Amino acid sequence: MSEERPTSDAAQEEAAREEAAREAAEAVTDADAWAKACAEDLAAEKARRRARYGPPPGSAAEELRRLVDAVADKLSGLQTPLLGAATSGSAQQMVQQVVRQAKAAVEPVIERNPDVFDHLAAAGSELLAAYRSAVEAQERRWTARDARDARDTRDARDAGPRRDDGEQGPGERIDLD
Repeated sequence: MSEERPTSDAAQEEAAREEAAREAAEAVTDADAWAKACAEDLAAEKARRRARYGPPPGSAAEELRRLVDAVADKLSGLQTPLLGAATSGSAQQMVQQVVRQAKAAVEPVIERNPDVFDHLAAAGSELLAAYRSAVEAQERRWTARDARDARDTRDARDAGPRRDDGEQGPGERIDLD
């Protein structure tokens, strides 16, 4: 048999500290591994959505900028057959000047206030949701009224025979509701 020497308190404390440090390092490694796995899953999901639905829309300010650019390109490309060949050059120049002025007016507003457009887009979504809710509620009232009218008509037919003076005959219907 081998004799084991009792360890001192300092040695036991040192071993406990080393064990705690090792456990903390494993916990950090586990947390890092978890965060890394989550990030990889999120990246894979984003890539899958981009492949399926295309690139996600940008901010409202970016979308407005793209809209202005698209409208400007469309207006610049328009031919003016109503004005004739002689004036089409000057009309084209005038259209391009108006487009440049509009872009020059819109661009600084977009640059200074990009959050405003996000708020406006959110407000538009809220208004659309409120309108949709109001329409659905009105449709429910209409359909309930139609069902009630149909039930009232059916009740009138089921009321039993009536005499010429409007009074019901001998078999009177009793409503138990």
